[in-house]
Amino acid sequence: MTDGGQRGSTFAIAEPSQPGHARRAATDLALRLGFDAEAAGRVALVVTELGSNLLKHAGGGEVLLRSLGQADRRGLEVSALDRGPGIHNLGESLRDGHSTAGTPGTGLGAVRRLSTCFDIYSLPGTGTAVLAQLWGEDTPRPPSGRGLDVGAVCLPKSGEGIAGDDWAVEQIGARSVIAVADGLGHGPLAAEAAGMAMRLVRRHAGEGPRACVAAAHAGLRSTRGGALAVAEVDLGRDLVRFCGLGNISAAVLGGDPDRRLVSHNGTAGHTAGRIDEFTYPWPRGGLLVLHSDGLATHWDLDRYPGLARRHPSLIAGVLYRDFTRGRDDVTVVVARESST
Repeated sequence: MTDGGQRGSTFAIAEPSQPGHARRAATDLALRLGFDAEAAGRVALVVTELGSNLLKHAGGGEVLLRSLGQADRRGLEVSALDRGPGIHNLGESLRDGHSTAGTPGTGLGAVRRLSTCFDIYSLPGTGTAVLAQLWGEDTPRPPSGRGLDVGAVCLPKSGEGIAGDDWAVEQIGARSVIAVADGLGHGPLAAEAAGMAMRLVRRHAGEGPRACVAAAHAGLRSTRGGALAVAEVDLGRDLVRFCGLGNISAAVLGGDPDRRLVSHNGTAGHTAGRIDEFTYPWPRGGLLVLHSDGLATHWDLDRYPGLARRHPSLIAGVLYRDFTRGRDDVTVVVARESST
């Protein structure tokens, strides 16, 4: 299995015309991904409902869109994020047909019904995050046995057309190789460097994180270069191998204690004093978080009761919402051991 590289887009929702803009963009993306008219219509309803909810209940927020890929299947992920009052009666809000906003989509219950995958997290006084994934004709089957669920947010700096960050996932037996790259600067040249780093990681994924970073360091010399981190989660041995160069942050949560993973200073493609690989224990049911420096490092999931058990894309969305620096490209990748 390969994944990653799905850079997303964000749509501010602050006035009545903006949900329509997000809906049109989502519909266009669905059709480009090969959705038929009926499936694209479901996408339009979901985005309309989520965007309208942001205005009516939270005074505004953001809708994030990201394409999904698994083998030859294509899907679309929609996230709605706000810093509003939160939902005090979550069960009632999820009842199909319930829509206190008076929108035509008939509420979050309908969003859940229309979605292949749905998740929601709301904390009174902090805000709400809603996740909906929709697939075309073929819905991917969940893996059997132990495995990792992976979610991400990857967005450009405000005013840029493409993110200078990139990310990737490669599955090799019981090992999941997860990488994040942050191209130096912003825009197309940064995106080129980050994209090349991910191609090199995929090519060398079976050789371990250190080999991936070393190959990227050698292969990025003709580019701007950037920061790079590669983590390999081996569920067969309950271990994480990690190698980082530059300011990509990484943490393994769920153990005793939680662990922040060690990267060396440097820029892949230009300067690397040391390229070392470190090994850490992987706790059963663990959570891995990697992010570029577009996200502040002082986040703490303990502030969000129950969030660590939610869908990884929902976790990534909440961290983005509350800790993005707002002046840089930002990528947050979250991997959580799936339930068996």
